[in-house]
Amino acid sequence: MKVDDIRVFIPSKNYEESQSFYQALGFKMDYVSEDLSLFENGDCSFFLQRFYHKDFAQNLMLQLSVLDINEAFDVISSLDSFNITYKPIKKEPWGSVIYLWGPSGELWHITEFHT
Repeated sequence: MKVDDIRVFIPSKNYEESQSFYQALGFKMDYVSEDLSLFENGDCSFFLQRFYHKDFAQNLMLQLSVLDINEAFDVISSLDSFNITYKPIKKEPWGSVIYLWGPSGELWHITEFHT
């Protein structure tokens, strides 16, 4: 089996707020249906669904690899109109990471790896 792509389906507590959040984070949104949107940035994509289950959302973790962690932090720290939480950049032996909890409780590991 040769895999071409994999996409996660992210739940949303408030579908419209999550759509706005991911667009403000830098993703392009495409309409799929009333209950599903496709978000893309570069070669990366995921689905946002109009579905929410608290336990699932609060246990969902995703890693987003970026080329410039400082630029990512500037974008994230400017998103003050959303119900999100984030931690400052943390240095690790393998690179740097920002922990970002999205509007539905999903945890993003925004990561820049050392080269």
